[in-house]
Amino acid sequence: MKKQNTKLDGTKEVDDFMQELDHPLKAQVHMIREIIKNVNNEITEQIKWKAPSFSYKGEYLVTFNLRDQQKIHLVFHNPQIANVRSKLLEGDYEDRRMAYFADENDVKAKKTAFEKALRDLIKLQKKEQ
Repeated sequence: MKKQNTKLDGTKEVDDFMQELDHPLKAQVHMIREIIKNVNNEITEQIKWKAPSFSYKGEYLVTFNLRDQQKIHLVFHNPQIANVRSKLLEGDYEDRRMAYFADENDVKAKKTAFEKALRDLIKLQKKEQ
């Protein structure tokens, strides 16, 4: 069963959240947010799990987990992510994968692989529709 996000785009909600965010890697969170939004113009955002979360046509793609103050933790919580092959993705869960970023240089180094993983996930979602 698919988990769907029925909320409309919450960019203002995420903008407000980001303005108030107190995290040592806030600049990198912003960088990753922009990368995600630029992958596809149909990606929407909202707050989920007290952090920015992103969807494509109502299907969740990825959500930040901001509890860790030493690195950025992203949770790809879409069942199709198990079919995406990428060295960036960690974990062997049935319906999710993780990605981690240590700092600005790490974000830059992983940008291409991150974008490809998102595009591949979106392609798989399109096939289901």
